[in-house]
Amino acid sequence: MKTLTIADARRFTVRQLRTLWQHLTAPSEDGTPLLGNSRRPWVRRLPYVVAIILQASLIPTGIANLVDFYGLVLPVAAALTVAQTTPLFLAITRPLAAWWISATTLVTTATITAHHHQVTGSWPWTAPMILSYLFLLLALGLRERRATVIAVWVATLLLTVLTTTLGLPRAGDGTTVLLIALSGAVLLLGWAVRDRAVARRLLTEQEQISEVERERRTLLEERARIARELHDVVAHHMSVIAVQAASAPYRVEGVPADAAEEFTAIAGTARESLAEMRRLLGVLRSEESSGEKAPQPGVGQLAQLVETVGRAGVPAELTVDEGLAERVPQAVGLSAYRIVQEALANVVRHAPGARTWVSLSADGPELRLTVVNAAPAQRTESLEASAEGTGHGLVGMRERVRLVDGRLDTGPLPDGGFKVAAVLPLDPPDRPDTPGEKPA
Repeated sequence: MKTLTIADARRFTVRQLRTLWQHLTAPSEDGTPLLGNSRRPWVRRLPYVVAIILQASLIPTGIANLVDFYGLVLPVAAALTVAQTTPLFLAITRPLAAWWISATTLVTTATITAHHHQVTGSWPWTAPMILSYLFLLLALGLRERRATVIAVWVATLLLTVLTTTLGLPRAGDGTTVLLIALSGAVLLLGWAVRDRAVARRLLTEQEQISEVERERRTLLEERARIARELHDVVAHHMSVIAVQAASAPYRVEGVPADAAEEFTAIAGTARESLAEMRRLLGVLRSEESSGEKAPQPGVGQLAQLVETVGRAGVPAELTVDEGLAERVPQAVGLSAYRIVQEALANVVRHAPGARTWVSLSADGPELRLTVVNAAPAQRTESLEASAEGTGHGLVGMRERVRLVDGRLDTGPLPDGGFKVAAVLPLDPPDRPDTPGEKPA
């Protein structure tokens, strides 16, 4: 077993004092005033008001204490008291620097008063000195790191012991223990409040990050859902291309050999594209969507949708221009159906029993879609469990509209209802990869 020598003890003590010194000289880099991050102006001004009140009350009290109890001349008593209380303002932004000034003043005051005849009162710390020092420590505990807080309390303990025992002509009284105990309690309180505030801030930041990630995940899920649904639409067109190209040499007489070979190549390319799309669909499908094999709906299925919502307790009326279902392209019809479906699901969720009107009409090259619901007659229990939409509310609607380069307008109505209005081009513009490319 290794024996602890005097040299080892001396080296250990030096290391600990060096560590203590590093913590006492390394303030926090945050220069924001105490409570400076509050949104309320009066809260941001509160530390300055407290500092003014303390200084206004402690300066005359401290001067009177030093003059009456120790017989100090007025200029010396005033200088010591002002030096002890002025750091309260500095503590709002630089509490560790303020502590150095206050601690130095404490020791200086104790040294001076020790050589004067004491009529009454306490020594080495007077009541105004203790109050000023404790409020400064509270500010320090609210701002500095844990290691700095512990170092300040240890330094307070050492300064108190040195002041009362090393070379001063009188022994300390109960204020010695009182300052040590109260300083530790105040520093612990400030540190606990600071840690709680830091934890709340980190929690708020994490919640904000989680909300952003949740919105991003919702958007990606909705885009993947749209891509899966469009697969059927595109696959149908590709199948038609493949069949027409493969059968063209047999349906059309006198097709040259070069043209027949070209048709065969087109059919092969279409079949390869279908195979690649099936692989892509496998990547896009999730476990929840693995059973989505039903044909994709369109404008023609809106009547059945409105009837289903009516059975859920929402009286809805549908108005569709005659022959509109045949004029709407399949991709646009799918988007229109999903927008209406999500809008009606929101009515069932948030305004159960409210009367609803759904209208679709063709205005030149555009399809105008409107879903309007009145305010519910009375507040009833939400039917959300029986109103399953196909997307994520307004996020899904916006993505459906963006898909076909349309426009979406949503918002509450003055009478308490809600409106969803979309304008979808009946012939969505192509987006060629090469400038100047035209659709076939």
